[in-house]
Amino acid sequence: MNGQTTPQFVQSILEWQWTWPVARFALVVFYLGSGLSKIADFPGAVAEMVEARMPAPAAMALLSIFVELTGSVLVLIDRWVWLGAGMLGVFTAIGAVTAHAFWKVSGRARVEAIAVFLMHLGLIAAFVLCALVAEREGRAAQVASSSATPKFQIAQIVGG
Repeated sequence: MNGQTTPQFVQSILEWQWTWPVARFALVVFYLGSGLSKIADFPGAVAEMVEARMPAPAAMALLSIFVELTGSVLVLIDRWVWLGAGMLGVFTAIGAVTAHAFWKVSGRARVEAIAVFLMHLGLIAAFVLCALVAEREGRAAQVASSSATPKFQIAQIVGG
């Protein structure tokens, strides 16, 4: 086996009908939980925004809830995945820059902030990959459905 051949067991996992839905769920489950916990404890969500020095903390808490839940649902239902993944990716980037600004701290806090910042960067990349896979899956489905439909020439339609 060379480095470019996918092992059969890996190929089986990748082709399994539940791999894509399970992967999408795993990607957004944290955001779903976070949005729901903000609803359950809205004063705590506002306090979190105050701690992060966000303007209009109550409005930002509502916006966070909207983005986390709407983005997650769009990814989960496999509709407008590009929008849901984009919403969550931008939300994650804002969080990385505002809550994990490693350039503002030193010592052990800096090391921890760098680690969390880089983890957020990886999540952003995962959202980009999620949108790419969804786009390619959609294109493949369109090609498959268009090739399954017979194509008629104009002459056939008008009886020529």
